[in-house]
Amino acid sequence: MQVHEAMSTAVVQLGPDHTLRQAAGLMARRKVGSAIVHDPDGAGIGIITERDILNAIGTDLDPDVERAADHITWDVVYASPAWTIEQAASAMVRGGFRHLVVLDGDDVLGVISVRDIMRVWVQTSIPA
Repeated sequence: MQVHEAMSTAVVQLGPDHTLRQAAGLMARRKVGSAIVHDPDGAGIGIITERDILNAIGTDLDPDVERAADHITWDVVYASPAWTIEQAASAMVRGGFRHLVVLDGDDVLGVISVRDIMRVWVQTSIPA
C-alpha cells in the first residue's frame, strides 16, 4: 500500500505566529497530533506536534505567549505519496518521529502518522 492511500488529509495548518495554546486548540478540535506550519517568509513548511507543545509547557513556558515558530521542527523529512507505508515507517524509525508531511512538489497533500500505518497493518492482517 502507498502513503497516499493511508495518509490523513484532515491536516491542520497554521502560521508561525499562532500561540502554542491556539495550535493545541486547533489540533484538539480536529483530533490530530500534529499541525503543518507554513511560513512563506521564512523556512517554508514545518511541523509542530503534541510532543513539541508538551515539552514547552513542561519547561514552564507560557502557552499564551510562546509562538509556534519557536517550537517547530523545520528539518522535516517529507514523504512522497508514492512511497510504500513500509518506506514511511522506516523513515519514522530512522528519524525518531511519529509524523511525516506528505508533499507533492510544494503542495501539502496530507500527513501520515504511526497511527495511520498501524491502522493499515491491522486491517490488512485480520483474516476476513
